[in-house]
Amino acid sequence: MARLFREIMSVCLDLEAPQTIAYLGPVGTFTHAAALKHFGKASTTVPLTTIGDVFREVESGSAMYGVVPVENSSEGVVNHTLDGFLGSTLKIIGEVELPIHQHFLVAEHTKVDNLSRIYSHQQSLAQCRHWLDVNFPNVERVQVSSNGEAARRLKNEWHSAAIAGEVAMAEYGLHKLHANIEDNPNNTTRFLIIGKEAIEPSGNDKTSIVVSAHDKAGALSDILKPLSKHGVSMTSIETRPERPNKWAYVFFIDMNGHINDDNVKAAIEDIRPMVKDLRVLGSYPKAVI
Repeated sequence: MARLFREIMSVCLDLEAPQTIAYLGPVGTFTHAAALKHFGKASTTVPLTTIGDVFREVESGSAMYGVVPVENSSEGVVNHTLDGFLGSTLKIIGEVELPIHQHFLVAEHTKVDNLSRIYSHQQSLAQCRHWLDVNFPNVERVQVSSNGEAARRLKNEWHSAAIAGEVAMAEYGLHKLHANIEDNPNNTTRFLIIGKEAIEPSGNDKTSIVVSAHDKAGALSDILKPLSKHGVSMTSIETRPERPNKWAYVFFIDMNGHINDDNVKAAIEDIRPMVKDLRVLGSYPKAVI
């Protein structure tokens, strides 16, 4: 029902005021699938080459929102996305969790008995390594820039296959030779929706902050104590270099609750005097369905 209403809302919004959604492309990637899942199939989506391009497109106003990957349950955090926030004033206004199902795709003209090459993004190849070792141990695995690009290449090649998802399959007119070949059936990627506005509480929210700490012993421990003191549950923490400073770091912290919640607000205000800088990246509804 939620998906049905999302599509109805998508059509209504597109008729009332078309919204441009920038995402890490090309067409057919899992980020494309995440954009369609969040905004609906009636939305106007624009594929861009890099995560930095998505940030710039939204900052300039050419796109209203952007969709970027931030974390995969098997391969870890996407550092380029975290780094994008260090030089940007954009906010996180939502998140999408997408189960990642990898399919072994071929075209109508593919000669399956003569496969000599399998295209996919390096992460997808890694996520299907065991399955490939068992089923196609002697076929060359070729890394390309995206799963969408992998699917596109099959158009003119009769001896190749691709590993990609449902959106790429539909976009390039391919079909599944084998479905759900990922080694980890629970493999999931989390995507962030970036924009300019603040989001009101939904009742089931998450808040993200980025903190630049002083270079001293126990700095991280001091930062985390107010969260415990005010009963705020931290869901993740990541460290990135604080460019251009050498041997300095910032911490990206996700926590349960909205910035308007008394305990979240109190914890953040307790942290501010302890650090060089603290920025609230956004409070936004947790991913659903």
